[in-house]
Amino acid sequence: MTTVRPYRPDDQAALFDICVRTAHQGGDSRHIYPDLDLMPNIFAAPYAFLEPDLTFVADDGDRAVGYVLGTADTVAFARAFRASWLPRMRERFPEPAGPPANPSETMIRLMYHPERMVLPELAAYPAHLHIDLLPEHQRKGHGRALMNTFLDALHRRGTEAVHLGMVSANTRARAFYDRLGFHEIPVADPGELTYLGRRTDRTAQPTAT
Repeated sequence: MTTVRPYRPDDQAALFDICVRTAHQGGDSRHIYPDLDLMPNIFAAPYAFLEPDLTFVADDGDRAVGYVLGTADTVAFARAFRASWLPRMRERFPEPAGPPANPSETMIRLMYHPERMVLPELAAYPAHLHIDLLPEHQRKGHGRALMNTFLDALHRRGTEAVHLGMVSANTRARAFYDRLGFHEIPVADPGELTYLGRRTDRTAQPTAT
């Protein structure tokens, strides 16, 4: 039976594996980013390091097969990312000197600009999240359970709203978020992303069944 529980340090290998296997529009990214530590060190590990109380996993009884993680305060998280996380990454992933030459360098450049997370249009949605679930464990209710756990944790902290950015081409993910009550947030220059948000109070904004 798969259950949702808080993240533990011994989940790190599973956390990295889940991120790598879902980092390309919800699918495997290994053919795009050959260094398997890259994407997790941008989109997963910093949250477990900086916001462990907001990091949760879906555990199938053997290992973590999905996660939800994020922050209650995006502005503060971007500052902490620069101050406390980037110094840990500089030797492992040096910042490219010139324009990115490949997808990996594009992502490394992204890592070095955490302020990208802070957009004025998202100010009313101070929290943000990332959620990923291995493909074989999707469509079984585990994503909803992860999301509900995260929303409730934010609500208990007094955080009223949360946002996420998703690759617009990932239509399956968009359908999932729509079912959970997320709505689109217009952003002036979203690039390849679509931004979605919702209130954290699930009683005020029931999710669809």
